[in-house]
Amino acid sequence: MVTIRCGDTLLRLALIQGASVRELLDTTHLRVRASCGGNGSCGACCILLIHGACNPPTRSEWEKLTPAQRAEGYRLACQLRPAGPCELQLIQPAAPSPWKSIPPPELHHPPNTPPTPSPYPLGVAVDLGTTHLRITLWDRTAKRRIASRWGINPQEIHGADILNRLTEANRTPQRAAELAQLPREAILHAVRDMLARDLGEVTPMLKKIGQVMIVGNTAMLTLLAGTNTTPLLDPNAEHLPIHCQPDDPAAWQRHWEWPNAQITLLPPVSPFIGSDLLAGVVASQLPKGPPGSLLLDLGTNIELALWDGQTLYITSTPGGPAFEVSGVRHGMNAETGAIHRITRQHDTLTCHVTNGESPKGFCGSGLLDAIAVLRQQAILKPSGRFASPCSPNGYPLLPDYPHITVTPKDVDTFQRAKAACAAAMSILLQQARMTWSDLNHLWICGAFGNGINGLHAQQLGLIPPLNPEKLHSLPGAALQGCEMALLSPNGAQLFQQWLPVIHPVNLSTSTRFEEEFIQHLHLRAIGDIMPINN
Repeated sequence: MVTIRCGDTLLRLALIQGASVRELLDTTHLRVRASCGGNGSCGACCILLIHGACNPPTRSEWEKLTPAQRAEGYRLACQLRPAGPCELQLIQPAAPSPWKSIPPPELHHPPNTPPTPSPYPLGVAVDLGTTHLRITLWDRTAKRRIASRWGINPQEIHGADILNRLTEANRTPQRAAELAQLPREAILHAVRDMLARDLGEVTPMLKKIGQVMIVGNTAMLTLLAGTNTTPLLDPNAEHLPIHCQPDDPAAWQRHWEWPNAQITLLPPVSPFIGSDLLAGVVASQLPKGPPGSLLLDLGTNIELALWDGQTLYITSTPGGPAFEVSGVRHGMNAETGAIHRITRQHDTLTCHVTNGESPKGFCGSGLLDAIAVLRQQAILKPSGRFASPCSPNGYPLLPDYPHITVTPKDVDTFQRAKAACAAAMSILLQQARMTWSDLNHLWICGAFGNGINGLHAQQLGLIPPLNPEKLHSLPGAALQGCEMALLSPNGAQLFQQWLPVIHPVNLSTSTRFEEEFIQHLHLRAIGDIMPINN
C-alpha cells in the first residue's frame, strides 16, 4: 500500500506496478498540482517522501527540485514510482475538482497501429451514461491516450430515472435546451481539465480537436442533442425513427470553441437500445465468439446482448438505482471510503474499503456482497425480508461501524434490479430457443462489473451459474468501443457491420416478462428456479 497524508486526510492506495504517485492520486478526490501531463517539466507536483522503496530521482527531478528540497526528501509525484510500501505527505494539493481519472483496470490498451497524420490530431471519446460521464482525450495520430476523466452526469438533478428526465425535457423547448446544455457543459469542463493538467495548454489545443465520438443509451443521446423526446415516451413507437443528431452542430462547436471538431453521436439501434450497447458488443467482439455468448451492461439502464451463432438478440430494461446505488441509504460511488467488497470466513467479516479510509457507505459491488452475506447468515430470508425485525435505521452489518446499515428498502431495490436483469436474460434465451445450460461466456460490463464477486452474484440470482473461467469483466466496455470508433478511419462502420444480424426484443410488449420478473425476485440462484419452457 501507498500511504499519503494531506492535512487531516489519510489515503491508503493499492500499489500498481509502474504507476506514478500522481497517477494513483488522480483516481481519488485528492490531486497534486500539475500542468505538464506527467513528464516532470512543470515541477509543480512536489510531494514529500517520508520513507519507502521507490525509483531513484529522475533527470526532471534533478532539474526542477533544489538541492535543499532533495535533501529534505521532496520528489515530483509524476516521477515517483513506488516499488513497495511507502509513506508520503502532500503539503500543497491542487484545488478540488469534480473530475477524477478513470482507474487503469477500466481502460483498454490502445491499438499498436502506424501513425495517421492529421492537422487536427486530438480526439475525444465520451460514454454518456445515465449516472456518470466517462471521457478520454486522445492523440489520434500517435494512437495515444493522453488522459481520462469520469464524473457525475449533471442531469441527475432532474432525477435518476430516465423517464423523469424525458418528461422534464418534453415540457417546453427551453427545458429541453437546458437539459442538453448540462452534459455539454460537463464534457467541456472535463476536456479543459485534461488539457490544463495533462498538456499544460487549453485554448490553442481546443483548435486541434478534430473528432468527438459519443455513445450512450437512446434517451441520453436524445437529451444531449436537444431533439424531440416525445417518441421515447410512447411505448408503441418502437419502430419509429429516432432523431438524436443535434440540430445545432455549428452553434455547439462555437460554444465549445472546438472549431475543427466533428461531433458524432453514434446512433442507437432503436428507442430502447442505445449505441452504448453496440459499443460493448464491439469491445467484447461478442459475435465473433461461440454461440451462447452473453453480454450484460449493468447500470441504471440494464442492456443485454445474446449471440446464438447467427443472430444477435439485444434488449434493455430499467434496472433502477441499485447498481449505481443512488437510491441506497448508504450508497456512494466507487471512491474513497466506499465498501467495494465484503468477505466472510467462518463468522468473521472483512470489509474492503477503497483507498483504505474508514468506510462511509457501499458502492454497487459492496452492496451485493452485503446482501449475499446477510443471506448466507440467514439474517435475510429468500424472500428478501429480514428474519427478525431490524431497526428503522437498518441492519448494522459491521459492528465497528453501526452507522452503516442495510435497510429493507435497499434489499428491495436490489431485488428489483436483479429480477429485471434475470428476467431479461430469460426472455432473450427463449427468443433464441436456448436454455441456461447453453450459455458459454458471460461478459459483465459497466462500473458495477469491475471487481464484482461472481459467486455472490450467482448465489443471489443476478447472473447464471457458470464456471469462473466463463465469466469476463469488461467494466469500460462502452467507452472502449467508443475509443475504437474514434481511432478507426471509419468509426461508424465498426457499429454498422453488426446491424444486419441484430434482432431487438422489446420487453415492454413481452407477455412473459412480468411473469419472469416475479419468478426471479427471490434471493436464490437461477438454478434453483424452474427451467425455461421453450
